[in-house]
Amino acid sequence: MVVGPTTITPAKMADDERFKTGRLAGLSMWSAIFILAWPVIIESMLNSLVGLVDTKLSAGLEDGVAATDAIGGASYIMWLMGLVFMALGVGATALISRSIGKGRVGVANVVLGQTLTLSMISGVVVGILVWVLAPGVTVLLKMTPEATVLFTEYMRIIAIGVPAASVLFSLIACSRGAGDSVSPMKVMIVRNIFNMVISWACSGVEIFGMVSPLGLDWGVSGIALGTILGDLAGALFILHKARSGTWGIQLKAIRMRPHTHTVIRLVKLGIPNFMETFGLWVGNFFIIAFVGLLGAQMATEGLLGAHIIGIRIEAFSFMPGFGVGMAAATLAGQYLGIGRPDLAKKAVWRCTLIAAGMMGFFGILLMVFPWQITAMLSTQPIHLQEVPSLLVVCGVVQIPFAVGIVLRAAMRGAGDVKVVMALTWTATYGVRLPLAYFLSGVDIPIPDFLGGGMVMNPDLPMQWFGLEPGLTMLWIALCSDMVIRAVFFAMRFFQGGWVKAKV
Repeated sequence: MVVGPTTITPAKMADDERFKTGRLAGLSMWSAIFILAWPVIIESMLNSLVGLVDTKLSAGLEDGVAATDAIGGASYIMWLMGLVFMALGVGATALISRSIGKGRVGVANVVLGQTLTLSMISGVVVGILVWVLAPGVTVLLKMTPEATVLFTEYMRIIAIGVPAASVLFSLIACSRGAGDSVSPMKVMIVRNIFNMVISWACSGVEIFGMVSPLGLDWGVSGIALGTILGDLAGALFILHKARSGTWGIQLKAIRMRPHTHTVIRLVKLGIPNFMETFGLWVGNFFIIAFVGLLGAQMATEGLLGAHIIGIRIEAFSFMPGFGVGMAAATLAGQYLGIGRPDLAKKAVWRCTLIAAGMMGFFGILLMVFPWQITAMLSTQPIHLQEVPSLLVVCGVVQIPFAVGIVLRAAMRGAGDVKVVMALTWTATYGVRLPLAYFLSGVDIPIPDFLGGGMVMNPDLPMQWFGLEPGLTMLWIALCSDMVIRAVFFAMRFFQGGWVKAKV
């Protein structure tokens, strides 16, 4: 299929820096940031709410500690699934935002159609892999027999819904690239309603004194069912919006036929992004393995669940940074498409300052009310014992974390994916993993096929804030990495090479 770009007058700036065309027409930079960011912040919080609901319900089951460990481990596998969708989405956001900035609506329409086609194919492939590999993952995570059964049960149901999730998140990325961040927010509202109601109704967990009127007691299977039906409802909603043309671009069946040139462009942007986030995921999988080994080493059941609850809460704290970062990515792409790198830099820097202020406020809450926040998710003794100190550590680094989130998102939106990948890998393997190993005090077993034995932690004569090696020290290592990562991205931002990236 040969596609000739439909060209309209390229979007330009008026003398007062207002957009003249597109969905952002008539808006100043500050207004555009606000219009793009606030729906994404709410959408991101709603997205995180899906995981929080699953964690809350699992903690309320009769076998709550094992169920929380199982769903906690599952969250890492679901993150890996999301990397595929995210890689495709980053390419789609960059290409659509640049095309709209240049006034090439026809090209943007082709990118939209090809993104949907690739998302459906990748969703089926990933779903099959999750179904097949689920049992083997539990060995790597050192799960108890009870948690192993629950994990496999949960993940195989989730695998069925992977194609719907793939379509959902890929089209959300297209919507953002077109400058519409309200539709994804509405989609997430629909998704959360389905997830919360169905998961509660089918799991058999009593919440706020309310018992499911259906009388079902399906445990983690009911929780997983709510998740996949929520994804399906969200996918159908976003498909309707894509076909309606309200984004300024429109999904048409003819644009879904394979178009080699567009597929290559998406893949060229997507592969470095996937490699970046996959490298980050592998590093974090080692971290979760460290947590499992720590639990066995300390003979403490539920440590993995405590780690995941801390991450779930932390995820809420960085949602403002993520939302403002998505605004920065869209604006950077459109300004560069117009040919105004100076305005792209100004927009990104303004977004960075906004995110730092918002996340700094969340950091204060985490440091002042850690126990109260933890108790909202779980009353399991091990969770109340371990999680509050993790939240305090996380609260301390919220501002540099915000800087890293926004600058990274903006550079990816500009198409600077290879450099972002290099910086992420350097921080993950040069800082994050070594620090986590040394500070946690974990001993690492050597597989039998490599000769067996144990790599003993050197137990260096160091203590941070008087703490012994353990989960809190592990989190100090992880949060130290966030600070260094922010420095890396700031150096790239001020160096300016990201504005010259080709897409």
